Amino acid sequence: MKKIRKRKTKFEKTMISLTLTTILCVFISVFFFKSQLSSVNIEVEKLKKSVSKEQKVNESLTMKVNELVSLENMQLVAATEGLEYNNNNIIVIQK
Repeated sequence: MKKIRKRKTKFEKTMISLTLTTILCVFISVFFFKSQLSSVNIEVEKLKKSVSKEQKVNESLTMKVNELVSLENMQLVAATEGLEYNNNNIIVIQK
């Protein structure tokens, strides 16, 4: 029995080369896109942390505003400035 050695044609060589190149490109692109996704996720987490921090600051400032607007505080400021509290002169403005 003789072994028949089959030679690859030019088309087969080209197809194998093209297939290997395509597989390599797919792996490289997957790696690239995963790294991009990771960096975007890191940026999103930084922004979430920043937003959370700003929300806490806003809540704190809202509490200070509510404290300063309170009736007791207005009466205290009026008394220290030598003014008197007159309920008839108060005008409530609503948005």
